[in-house]
Amino acid sequence: MPSLFTPLELGSNTIPNRLGMSPMTRNRSSATVPNELMRQYYEQRARGGAGLIISEGTLITRQGSEWPDAPGMWNQAQVAGWRRITDSVHAHGSKIYSQLAHGGRCLHPEAPEQVASGEPVWAPSAIAARGGKFRFIQGSPGYATPTELDDANINAIIAQFREAAINAKEAGFDGTRAGYLVNQFLDSSANQRTDKWGGSPENRARFPLEVLKALKEVFGPNVALKLGPSGGHNDVGMPLQETIDTYGYLLREVSKLGLAYVTLLRYRSTHDPEIDGKKRGTPHDVVETFRPFLDGVPLFISGGVRPTEAEELIQSGKVAGVLMGIPWLTHPDLARRIRAGKALDNVPDVATFYNPAADPAAGYLDYEEAVY
Repeated sequence: MPSLFTPLELGSNTIPNRLGMSPMTRNRSSATVPNELMRQYYEQRARGGAGLIISEGTLITRQGSEWPDAPGMWNQAQVAGWRRITDSVHAHGSKIYSQLAHGGRCLHPEAPEQVASGEPVWAPSAIAARGGKFRFIQGSPGYATPTELDDANINAIIAQFREAAINAKEAGFDGTRAGYLVNQFLDSSANQRTDKWGGSPENRARFPLEVLKALKEVFGPNVALKLGPSGGHNDVGMPLQETIDTYGYLLREVSKLGLAYVTLLRYRSTHDPEIDGKKRGTPHDVVETFRPFLDGVPLFISGGVRPTEAEELIQSGKVAGVLMGIPWLTHPDLARRIRAGKALDNVPDVATFYNPAADPAAGYLDYEEAVY
């Protein structure tokens, strides 16, 4: 696959191939601090040939936690833990971006970290996401109605993204992205404000653009953005024309900022459960629809992309690269396998994807590599 295995310039970095690893929540940190298990996990994937690795969602604040064992980026113990990981990744020739996250309305007021923060569950508007499953909260009914952010707290969260980026740079990351709350501000199903942060596509895009500008103050050209225009995930989604108007405007503005790359997530029915008889997503071809809005910014695609399709998309010039998730989770040597023509035959252990077993290394460090 000659196109998939060619280098690519992203910002001020050059990645060795166009096959990247998507961010995946794995819940193996030690009380929000990256640990040795995590170092081995990321090192395996770097050794397996990942051109670019995006870290699992890394929380910018104690308040923004959805998961009990998700890593953070707000203190020096976390920075030190991530530094050991980035050093290991770099030793094997890969690049790694930090996926900085604030959960926004996808939290629960009874979550341990949320309670400890002393803050409410923040969101663009006081609209509860439908569904939700918090395994670590006994009898949890799902998402609760959040508290609408005021101007001061919006600016405080933007500042938290910037401080987390400073920490990520100290931790040795090559770049950064932002997620969760960013997408909630974009979508009119979650954002029904009437001030400068809501209403028109331009206003709903204001928060994402301000976060990106704050990240660029720290990482310069090495800032990226992931978008899921088809919706569905975390109970967001808009009609197609509103989707085009909103994301088209944002991508035109992103082109002016000069990001390292943009990832578009394709529609995934598994991310769009039917709730109260209704799905939220709007399936459409995100590459064909939104590629024309990007000017001079490399485009990545994710969401069920298989190796042969990845090669075709890159060779045709429709995308610059691809990000894969579960194939990397189950095949730590994924890029080496594809290049050598080896089968992708490891069987996924779904039960341990996001929930550690009695042995936290199970389903995490024990997927077999091929014989070369």
